[in-house]
Amino acid sequence: MPTAAKLRKYRSIASRSLQNVMAYRNSYIINILANTINLAAIFFLWQGIYGGREALGGYTWDQMKTYLLVTFLANSVLSWYSETAISGKILDGSVAMDLLKPVDFQTARFAETLGASLLEGAMSTVLLVLFTTFVTGIAFPHSLTVYLLFAISLLSAVVVKFGVVYLAALLCFWSTGSLGIVWTRIALTNLLSGALVPLAFFPDWLEKLALLLPFQAIIHTPTMIFLQQVDTVESLRLIGIQLFWGAALWLAGKALWSWAVRQVTIHGG
Repeated sequence: MPTAAKLRKYRSIASRSLQNVMAYRNSYIINILANTINLAAIFFLWQGIYGGREALGGYTWDQMKTYLLVTFLANSVLSWYSETAISGKILDGSVAMDLLKPVDFQTARFAETLGASLLEGAMSTVLLVLFTTFVTGIAFPHSLTVYLLFAISLLSAVVVKFGVVYLAALLCFWSTGSLGIVWTRIALTNLLSGALVPLAFFPDWLEKLALLLPFQAIIHTPTMIFLQQVDTVESLRLIGIQLFWGAALWLAGKALWSWAVRQVTIHGG
């Protein structure tokens, strides 16, 4: 199949995914409200932790406010939709129909994820803009280069996070439920990516371990670049590590999918 025809198929899948998200307006509005409350709660929690201190763990309060906003944006770019959609297909057996379609299952799920995340990311950006109008001291970069590197890093983080989510979802081939897998994945990702607290707050041994794992490429790298805690050369090196993990997780996903469809009887299929 020509490359252009393949791209049209996946673009169509992404568009349909976006339409599905927009069709459930009430659910989406509730999700936005929940995210708003979550962002406010985390902000006030850290405000209490700082309690008038100028800095903690090498972060000033202004830097921490910026860190929280960037973390919120990076987490919102890859929506919950991808996780529930993939595991749901496996558990209800509808994945069998995907085996008959002339598209790659992994690429199709990535296209669905991008479609759903487009709206999530856009609305989260609007929410952050509104939030910053009421919060002073946000440390925005003044260099166009930093914004460009941050955008590349954020896109790379999407690929890495999808790789982690996809691998976790495929474990449902060997499970009768997804809840335990999902919550374990979320706990590991939030802890080791720096979403809960910056990696600089970790004990030395745990920080070194986290930096060796792919999770840090999801939150830690984009925030380091946006906060200008690394120079241009180091930023490019960190983006290179993100791309390495993105490719490694993608190949791991292909290998696990190939093994799963050969050896596992689909629940409900």
